[in-house]
Amino acid sequence: MRFDVVTLFPSLFAPHLTEGVTRRAFASGQVDVRFHNPRDFADGNYLRVDDRPFGGGPGMVMLAQPLALCLASIHQQRQDDAPVPVVLFSPVGRPLNHARVADFAQSQGAVLICGRYEGIDQRLIDTHVTEQISLGDFVLSGGEIAAVAVLDAVARLQPGVLNDDNSASQDSFHPTQGGLLDCPHYTRPQVWNGQSVPEVLLSGDHACIKRWRHEQSLALTQHLRPDLLNPTQHDRNVTADPPRNRQQP
Repeated sequence: MRFDVVTLFPSLFAPHLTEGVTRRAFASGQVDVRFHNPRDFADGNYLRVDDRPFGGGPGMVMLAQPLALCLASIHQQRQDDAPVPVVLFSPVGRPLNHARVADFAQSQGAVLICGRYEGIDQRLIDTHVTEQISLGDFVLSGGEIAAVAVLDAVARLQPGVLNDDNSASQDSFHPTQGGLLDCPHYTRPQVWNGQSVPEVLLSGDHACIKRWRHEQSLALTQHLRPDLLNPTQHDRNVTADPPRNRQQP
């Protein structure tokens, strides 16, 4: 699996690829990440990669030509039998979700374009970009944080990366959990700040604990993310009030 990241600031990625549990995926080569700076393909003494927008307005727009040359170089290096997605991180893209991350995690990778400034010349998008992705209804200074989010989410789904391979399957949004939000979690001490761990978690009755966790996940999902519920699969007749001592996943 190989991800080629097009970015003006490759140094922003180093801490995220070398720290934490997901570093295993990058160090082992399970997720191969390579960086390409469009400035290396720019002309002139100043190696400009942006210019003022036609029609006026604030900010600058990234030039199409350096990006096009950068992408051509990437495709030549990859020589994939099947083309991989060329992804642009943009506020106009579809929101990233678990299903898309899971697709990435089982693929040959992708080319990830990290835009900057006011955006990228639309002609480059129309010609080369196959998919646009957003992290949500807000704007970042560039696509690097979004690219890190994708790489991290993909890395933790690789075999052997997490300490327990079952960890990912019990996360929020995972199909094995019905796409629900994860249930609340507790650890020692049993009583903290006057708040006690729910008795069911101390019972040792694994069937009851499993049922409690599912009920908590369902209630939490209905309260915070009712859009995730599928009425054909889940009983929606649960209280809309979240249980006490709940922590948001």
